[in-house]
Amino acid sequence: MTTATARPSAKKPPLHVRAARRAMRNLPPKRYDVAREPGLVVPAADGSALLADHYFPLAGGDFPTVLARSPYGRGFPWAAMYGVHLAEQGFHVVLQSCRGSGGSGGESALWQHEAADGQATVAWLRQQPWFTGVLGTIGASYLGYTQWALALDPPPELRAMVVQIGLHDLHSFFHPGGAFALETALISTMGRLSQHRGLAESLRAGLRLRRHLPAVARTLPLGESYVPGLGGRVPFLEEAMAHPDPGDPHWQGADAGVAARRLTVPTALISGWHDALLDQNLRQYARLRRAGCDTSLLIGPWTHSSALSGPEALGASLAWLRAHLCDDPSGLPASRVRVHVGGRRTWHDLPDWPPPGTDRRWYIGSGGTLHDRIPGDATAPLSFRYDPADPTPSVGGPLLSPKAGSRDNTALEARDDVLTFTTAPLTEPLHVAGPVRAELRVAVDTGHADVFARLCEVDARGRSVNVCDGLQRLVLAGDGPAEVTVAMSATAHRFAAGHRIRLQISGGAHPRFARHTGTGEPPATATRLRPSEVSLFPGSALVLPLADADLDGREPARRPARSAGRQTCERRAYPS
Repeated sequence: MTTATARPSAKKPPLHVRAARRAMRNLPPKRYDVAREPGLVVPAADGSALLADHYFPLAGGDFPTVLARSPYGRGFPWAAMYGVHLAEQGFHVVLQSCRGSGGSGGESALWQHEAADGQATVAWLRQQPWFTGVLGTIGASYLGYTQWALALDPPPELRAMVVQIGLHDLHSFFHPGGAFALETALISTMGRLSQHRGLAESLRAGLRLRRHLPAVARTLPLGESYVPGLGGRVPFLEEAMAHPDPGDPHWQGADAGVAARRLTVPTALISGWHDALLDQNLRQYARLRRAGCDTSLLIGPWTHSSALSGPEALGASLAWLRAHLCDDPSGLPASRVRVHVGGRRTWHDLPDWPPPGTDRRWYIGSGGTLHDRIPGDATAPLSFRYDPADPTPSVGGPLLSPKAGSRDNTALEARDDVLTFTTAPLTEPLHVAGPVRAELRVAVDTGHADVFARLCEVDARGRSVNVCDGLQRLVLAGDGPAEVTVAMSATAHRFAAGHRIRLQISGGAHPRFARHTGTGEPPATATRLRPSEVSLFPGSALVLPLADADLDGREPARRPARSAGRQTCERRAYPS
């Protein structure tokens, strides 16, 4: 093994990276000092030069490698969070900029090159004298997509994956429920265009988008109005906006999540109840379980931007890598699934997700009531008028912005275009765990509308706070009501005795979703606004998965270490 001191290109990590690492709290003490080889050139399959930084322990011996491939640059936060932190714990860490970003050559593309570039990077690793043949991957958001792309044809060296708040399906990212995710699309595009250029450029781009977002959101057509917010035209965003149909050839090959259907590489999934990518992570967990893959699931009280700011997610990530790259499972919890329980604000360990339970329906009634059986007085439909010139605003929920998460919905629910249905105060706590949905009987006078459904908890003071939600774009034919199911994501939540359950129904959540114009025109080119009357008929219901067991908080049991006293993540005798 060539020691670090023998490499003339090795340097200390930059001062600002070391400072950022010191600011990360509640992490284990470092085992090794760290050095870095910056700007290594990795040849892609087509000859493009992909730049990478190599972090490693300043020690002799063999250490496994962790790879993170990012379109957001190799600096903040990845250098401290992955590069220095994991190298301190006994890993070689390779941070690579995807093509067309962070100095890497080639042309940036949303997904077309990730699988081939990942394979080319592993081929390059095989030629490095420090590479032992033991590889893991890690990464958040789009860094999850690059992992799934590599897992489409997993190399034999790949022993573990850690997908944090990860993406795998680009169509459903841009068009959840059939509506264009306007705010999420703009913020993520801004980050992709600017973050790899450095912190100052990222801050300038963020301020520009914040300044222009209100005008972008209220101006048609969207295919033109977004340009000032991002400082220029963005072809991949326009293409995503112009192709809402998941079956469109434009999206062929964009869903890397199919890798999970046959994957055998141990994979840890981490998300948050208010993460914009929660549903994608839950979908992958179900696929991995059906495939018989060793997997774990951690869901905290987090948004997309807060999930990695605390010790839980980073601790779970390190434990997974140590278990599968270093043969040290001592940090793994005994249970496969760990979730944070809303309402109770505690953690709960589960053998699987969702836990055993029974669906229970609460039916809408007159006067905004919600009943556990069909009320006898519910005969006439309840209606609201959705006006796209004054669209129903978004409040909290799974956003990419700082406004994400649980919020007071009182002002929102006072609007005329929002219907609410509320139970009587609960006589005992109610434990909900699993996917939530609304089964609605709906009619729309124009035939075109969105239906936004939200589950809220109303406390003893009358404050209504969102738990989970979802939106479904409708194209209806005929005069009678249609049976519509609105998937409202999932939750683990304890509704307290004395509190009430509320179902909220409206015609949108703007600018989280682009407003439905009411005309059926394509979202990128629509220029006309047409109000619609949305009617909700008796028999419509909120469906909650009630857990068979109470979601009581408890401290997790830990798996025993393979051998007592093992202190390092050195590779001693792994099979090739």
